[in-house]
Amino acid sequence: MMLNTCDVLITNAAGVVIPKVGIVQTNIMIENGKIKALTKSTQSVQASRKINAEGKYVLPGIIDPHVHYGVYTPIEEAAKTESKSAAIGGVTTMMRMLRLYDRYENIEKHLRASEFTHHVDYSIHASILRPEQIGDIQYLKKNFGINSFKIYANLGHDVNHILMDIEPGTHETVEREVNISDQIISDIVQEASVRQSSVLVHAEDQVMCSRLQKQKQIRSELTGMKITSLRVWSECRPPSSEANAIAKVGAYAREFGSTIYFVHIGSGTALDSILTEREKGNSNLYTETCPHYLTHTSDFFDVIGKVVPPLRTKIDVQSMWFGLMNGIIDTVGSDHVANTLLIKRGQGDIWSARAGFPGIATLLPVLLCKGVNEGRINLERVAEVTSYNAARIFGLYPKKGTIEKGSDADVTIIDLDLLQKVTPEILQSYSDYSIYNGWELRGWPVFTIVRGRVIMENGHVDKNTCGYGEFVRTAA
Repeated sequence: MMLNTCDVLITNAAGVVIPKVGIVQTNIMIENGKIKALTKSTQSVQASRKINAEGKYVLPGIIDPHVHYGVYTPIEEAAKTESKSAAIGGVTTMMRMLRLYDRYENIEKHLRASEFTHHVDYSIHASILRPEQIGDIQYLKKNFGINSFKIYANLGHDVNHILMDIEPGTHETVEREVNISDQIISDIVQEASVRQSSVLVHAEDQVMCSRLQKQKQIRSELTGMKITSLRVWSECRPPSSEANAIAKVGAYAREFGSTIYFVHIGSGTALDSILTEREKGNSNLYTETCPHYLTHTSDFFDVIGKVVPPLRTKIDVQSMWFGLMNGIIDTVGSDHVANTLLIKRGQGDIWSARAGFPGIATLLPVLLCKGVNEGRINLERVAEVTSYNAARIFGLYPKKGTIEKGSDADVTIIDLDLLQKVTPEILQSYSDYSIYNGWELRGWPVFTIVRGRVIMENGHVDKNTCGYGEFVRTAA
């Protein structure tokens, strides 16, 4: 009998989750970083390494479509820590939200600094912050295969400051004023449509948020009260502000026949607004939520929960789960921000605290624990919202986002029974905290495999894999 050889053989899994196919009883043969074959029998197979996945499930490698790193530490440092944390969470591809204030000719510095620093594969969404950068859309797509561009519709008026990504080789954080007018939004959507590119949108009405935030701040200053309540933060940026921005962008999307991806949706009002715009047709509208909108509300007791858009109510949490169950929500992204408690807390009040918190390592465990193990969603749905859909939306499929012959051998093996308490030590990020600190989550990845190479095994990341991660183009 002729031997069938491969580099890695994954056997005995309780099931292999193949999007749009189902949970399949099969073994996985991996060779030269690709899926060589799915096979029922291993009798004639000889492998350099065998992984016995008995009692465990195999998912397509997790794609986190929404990651901020390189903002508080330069990318050559941030990539090492945050891709390590990604591997802990079963993430095989992380998509960076890059913010540059100058023209994107400077992106080559970031790309060079990113080489040989990642444990897992990575891609880039480029933020368009000024009118001069709109012309860079074609340049980025043609020269670097970057085909998704972000609009911060929330930035303008008195809420117009945001940190840029740090210049490689330096440690100075840089804050800039950004004012996104309706004209800029329209121009970005039109240009991206012409170039067949996707537009990611942070949808909040800057006028409304600016007015409400100013009112709350003046009131707190007059009373001398230190405001720490996340409810107050939510009142400053209400769900109606999201709905206003979604309707505005939706109108531009219909005018130009665009593909729009609404990031970090956490309120039922915003979700309803997107559904209303979808029904009007002539555009492709996608929706992303985040783990924190599935688990936390504005009753959370600590300013570390400050995020934009804010945490909402218990009813909104239920709406997000409903959207996940029923296919209304397309993806789950972490909106991971690699900061530390010292940076995060500011002066301890809601105004000076920084928005955002780490989440890349807990994205999958939250979905496994609160979703699968508590009976809200099944594993097939997890595979769709954490891998398949993102790959399809952002041009990575079928290279990534599935488990089939010829695809990259990106797989995440999970143990649904593994119970672990969340601590910064096990998450292994630059960040020294988590909004899940102390939570006991049941269901964790035990193997993270990127293009056939084991990056993480049982909570330990192979230090020799730093630099193995590759930049992935999202445009042909």
